[in-house]
Amino acid sequence: MFLAIMISYFVYSLWRVEHMKESQTLIRRIELMPSTPEPFVMKNWKELTKAYIRFVFNFNLTGEYLPLIRLDKSDPDAISFDLPSYIGDSRMREGSGEAINCVAAVLSGTLIGINMSNYNGYDWVSMCKSWFSKEDGIFLNAKRGQSGGSFWYDIYPNILIFSLVYYYPEAAPSWNSTLYNAAESFYKASQIIRTRYNDSDFDFTAFDFRGMIPVNNGRWVEPDAAAGIAWLEYMAYVKWGNPRFLDAAKWNMQFLQERKINPFYEVLLPFGAYTAARMNAELRTNYDVQKLLNWCFDGETPIGPRPGWGVIVGKWGDYDVNGLVGSLTDGGGYAFAMNTFDMALPLVPLVRYNTSFAKDIGKWLLNAANNARLFYPDSLPESHQSSSSWRYSNVVAYEGLRYIWNGKSPYAMGDPILHGWGATDLGLYGSSHVGVFGGIISLTDDEKILQIDLLKTDMYHGPAYPTYLYYNPYDVEKSVKIEVGSEPVDIYCAVTHRFLGRSVTGTGVITLPPDSAAVIILVPSGGQVEYSNGRMLVNGIIVDYECES
Repeated sequence: MFLAIMISYFVYSLWRVEHMKESQTLIRRIELMPSTPEPFVMKNWKELTKAYIRFVFNFNLTGEYLPLIRLDKSDPDAISFDLPSYIGDSRMREGSGEAINCVAAVLSGTLIGINMSNYNGYDWVSMCKSWFSKEDGIFLNAKRGQSGGSFWYDIYPNILIFSLVYYYPEAAPSWNSTLYNAAESFYKASQIIRTRYNDSDFDFTAFDFRGMIPVNNGRWVEPDAAAGIAWLEYMAYVKWGNPRFLDAAKWNMQFLQERKINPFYEVLLPFGAYTAARMNAELRTNYDVQKLLNWCFDGETPIGPRPGWGVIVGKWGDYDVNGLVGSLTDGGGYAFAMNTFDMALPLVPLVRYNTSFAKDIGKWLLNAANNARLFYPDSLPESHQSSSSWRYSNVVAYEGLRYIWNGKSPYAMGDPILHGWGATDLGLYGSSHVGVFGGIISLTDDEKILQIDLLKTDMYHGPAYPTYLYYNPYDVEKSVKIEVGSEPVDIYCAVTHRFLGRSVTGTGVITLPPDSAAVIILVPSGGQVEYSNGRMLVNGIIVDYECES
């Protein structure tokens, strides 16, 4: 059976390979990246995430600045928890933990299969409710904060919470009112901006949810807020079916569709690219996914809210840094762990809905996953990092990686030491997002061909069969093993729109042409295949969103 699968795909690929390459829509900046980063040293991101969760949620650790986890009992009716944003963070107080750090850590554990609603005797999931602000009607980054300072700080905690609750359906009823209130608040904000401010003009710094007015601080704007709100509102629409939420998603997507200048500010724009691809596939809208993706990567736009913000290409010192996310221009380049991990959260599942980006996203993620190791202390010489003296663990990453500092390139560091708010630059603030890589990336029998789970961060998706992306970076064809389980499955590739194997159990093998990608779906063997509205379904479940009969 293994041989049959290999032959069926190999023979087909002989005449199909050029057509596969032509069908792959290129993201400009990914063309500049090597197929295989050098040196190639791939971390096991699942194991690293497990080690991180064990480390940060351990009350029994001893040592300088340890333990990291603390219970927050400032509200006796709702006990919560705190994690410092950095090792040795001098700003740490009871109740000061940031949602972008703390909720992300709970989500990371969840993404690799840990039940964080009962981990080490605590329900960390329920504790995350403490970041909901009744006064603002949304989740905030600070437990006793107030909206209106920054769009992304007000939007991203809600994305993290919506993603987290998706994985705990048994707890969803207790969350529904707060989640629904947040969706309603963002709907109202979108409506106000749309009707009062130049038809959804998001060139503001933030939105004050107490006064229900947009805020412009006169120093910067964050127009990619439209992307984050579009994702939230579409998730809310899928979850509850309220057409108001769909309206809001469309208003925000239309702003991005009509925009001429790159709106990328921090982490939100990739969520707009994902939402565009998913709405195109599910609702047959016609948003320009390629434009949004190129904006996410380019970073070279001379005008816009944050010129130079995108995906880094090149070599710093002796190390490839292709695929890392951050500033291309700050000191020659400054990449950040959080931004690198978080770009994968929406862009990987995007491939499910538009397989023309499979090769480029696969190539980017291979580079990013390999090179993100440079954020960790065990991957650079001590002379190339600012906080090498704190050596209790190698599971906490530096906040960022600079092109050059103190004559060393690259140099792992961050803001705390430079600005005097912490003793080290090792940031939980970014490390807590490691589970995005840990959840979606699995190693295969070929170290350079990853198994990338396209469902893991595809939140609130409809019924689906196991779906994986495989990218072959070699200039020759390569075979890779696929574990399919004990129940017979048919192996389908959504890039070539063909079945590659039938009635496969245990381990299957597929052969990938050079520099190509496959989107593999494991469907029940012998299932009923039907075609409807340009889609292919098996037993009534969509397998291919872009397939004619």
